[in-house]
Amino acid sequence: MWNPRLLLAASMATLLLAAPSAPATMQAPALRPGEGFAITLGDGEVRAYGEARKEAPMGSLAKLLWMRLEGSEWSSRGVRYTCKGTAGSFTCWNHEGHGRVDVGKALRESCNLAFLAWIQDAHARWKTDYGEAAARARMEEVFAPFLGSRLPPGEALPPLTPAWVGDGDLLRTSPEAFLRWLMEPDKAEVVTFGKRFLASFWVEVQDLFGKEGWWFKTGTAPVPGDPSATSAWVAGGRGSALVVLHLPRGRGKQEGMTRIREILGLKD
Repeated sequence: MWNPRLLLAASMATLLLAAPSAPATMQAPALRPGEGFAITLGDGEVRAYGEARKEAPMGSLAKLLWMRLEGSEWSSRGVRYTCKGTAGSFTCWNHEGHGRVDVGKALRESCNLAFLAWIQDAHARWKTDYGEAAARARMEEVFAPFLGSRLPPGEALPPLTPAWVGDGDLLRTSPEAFLRWLMEPDKAEVVTFGKRFLASFWVEVQDLFGKEGWWFKTGTAPVPGDPSATSAWVAGGRGSALVVLHLPRGRGKQEGMTRIREILGLKD
């Protein structure tokens, strides 16, 4: 029989490993000012800490929305793209380019140009397959929770811009809201893609021995009112546990990954 006091005193990582027997309450993580953290241990409950309900531009987490909408199509077609850093009027965050990428590499490295190219192709296909009004409705079905009233009304597909892959503040969310989105049954495929494309090779090897490993999608987003600053996002999971973290300042691959590992008690 587990001792509840011992469980409450355990680290976050221990609680996650013991998720099926975790108590209804848990020790709050030690967050810094402005940080928001939300977690579910696979029991259907959401635990929100710090600024977990505060909305902010979602940055590259937007690419997970596209995986919900087009991930299966792109994976089945084996799409590829060569990122050279610029394409027409669009510029990737990596000005030197990501080189040749498939869906997995583009997701891991947050290649804006690859996603924009595939989205442009998808838009053309939707118009042919569904008609423009139905295509817009299909897109809004996935993006509506993150758009608020910021998309002008109409039946035409919106202009294709980097805002749809995380630039600017068109798409916004909070750690708790995005966690609840990931928890919805029809988003299970997004979690599957996360594990497939964002977990390391060694995680796949561990799976052969019945062990679950973490996957993380990082993101860097603008800070409204401060063009010189960026904020950081991390969304991820392990088994049935899911987490979302937002830092008011920082970059996802750097500060975001450092903080999520500290909060979860993961070794480097």
